[in-house]
Amino acid sequence: MTGTGRLAGRVALITGASRGIGAAVARRFAAEGAQVILTARTTAGLEEVDDAIRAASGGERHATLVPLDLRNVEDVDKLQLAIASRFRRLDVLVGNAGLLGTLTPVAQVAPEEWGELVAVNLTANWRLIRALEPQLLASDSGRAIFLTSGVAGGRAYWGTYAVTKTALEALARTWAEEMDKTTLKVNLINPGAVRTGMRAQAYPGEDPMTLPTPDDITDAFVRLAEPSCDFTGRVVDVRRPDSA
Repeated sequence: MTGTGRLAGRVALITGASRGIGAAVARRFAAEGAQVILTARTTAGLEEVDDAIRAASGGERHATLVPLDLRNVEDVDKLQLAIASRFRRLDVLVGNAGLLGTLTPVAQVAPEEWGELVAVNLTANWRLIRALEPQLLASDSGRAIFLTSGVAGGRAYWGTYAVTKTALEALARTWAEEMDKTTLKVNLINPGAVRTGMRAQAYPGEDPMTLPTPDDITDAFVRLAEPSCDFTGRVVDVRRPDSA
């Protein structure tokens, strides 16, 4: 069923879709008519998002669920083969999966944690680019959206998270320039302070009820996913609508 909506008929892959911003984007994209492919390590969380999509659509819509670990290159390659076989193209990639890590001076970051955050926050997105570029170019208006942060560029005690988000911005902008002569648009979103588990982990003393919910910020994702999006290589700050 293609239906109606701003993303009607679009095929969208969302990583880290079992909770938080990823889950909210999945629900919103489905409501806007997209066929959503959802990945995360937690099968139960993905099933809850699918249940919400089915309930909201009266059973007319559902998600394609692909439980996997993005750190596993074989899993990413299997995902690419599945998308190519079933859908022939990919219209939208949302690289949302990420880890916060420990907020600590960089000299005190554990080597194991450094490696894990680089693998999830940076290398996994590169692997998605490498695997899925052909499917995104098979779309007449491919769109890629990555999640960045206000700490990109560096911030004391944000260690590996700040470093990996800085590198992710460079990766996305590099890819955007390489795709400049194609129909593929590559952008980043800085969601700002949002009521998520990661935010609570970073700011345990903050009142979450003072923050917008993940559902409150999905408009920016829809705008970047639409065929009408005409810019690339930018960081969109959801708190500043004019940032794009």
